[in-house]
Amino acid sequence: MEYVAWLQNADIYHGERKILGDVSMSLSRAEFVYLIGKTGSGKSSLLKTLWGEIPLQHGKGKVAGTDLTQLDQDRVRALRRKLGIVFQEFYLFEDWTVWDNLQFVLEATGWPDAEQRKKRIEQVLKDVGLSNTEKSIAGQLSGGEQQRLGIARAILNTPEIIIADEPTGNLDPDTSVELLRLLRSLAVQYNTAIFMATHAYAMIDRFPGRVYKCEGGKVEELD
Repeated sequence: MEYVAWLQNADIYHGERKILGDVSMSLSRAEFVYLIGKTGSGKSSLLKTLWGEIPLQHGKGKVAGTDLTQLDQDRVRALRRKLGIVFQEFYLFEDWTVWDNLQFVLEATGWPDAEQRKKRIEQVLKDVGLSNTEKSIAGQLSGGEQQRLGIARAILNTPEIIIADEPTGNLDPDTSVELLRLLRSLAVQYNTAIFMATHAYAMIDRFPGRVYKCEGGKVEELD
């Protein structure tokens, strides 16, 4: 099987300190995989390694065809164009419109044609259930709507992987269910792997998937 992301015998660091050792894991296209563990167990450091913020110093790994042991500034930029990243905090330009938030990303990632940008923005807003919100001010949307906008931003460039770090952490339970349902449908629609760190274990019961757990300096796949 060809994996869209994998690590083999990788050590994960936070600064000079090794947080996780001998990590081996994999993600396939259209697969939804959870990452769980207590605060401080290494989840965020693992995610940062996958998107190139923390160098992979020991072991092997590839994400979206990019060798994590050979990263430089240009390769990190190229890697992130193949990823969608969704955070617990929305990190939107709150004073900008929905349209301007998305247009900014497309312009920054090399979409020179205005008509193509228009079509893409309209499509992703439809995909996340935010049609007809283009002129709305991002900061005036509800929390759930702001996270949907964050997901729309993440899928603009049809990523091979969406990495989601506690994306429902600031949302109520009903809105969290809606967001999980949306993410799972997008995984299938876009043939995109989704790797999601979460403390919301009830979501895993409701939306089953493979689960990796960070504990005691190791990453274990749960049965």
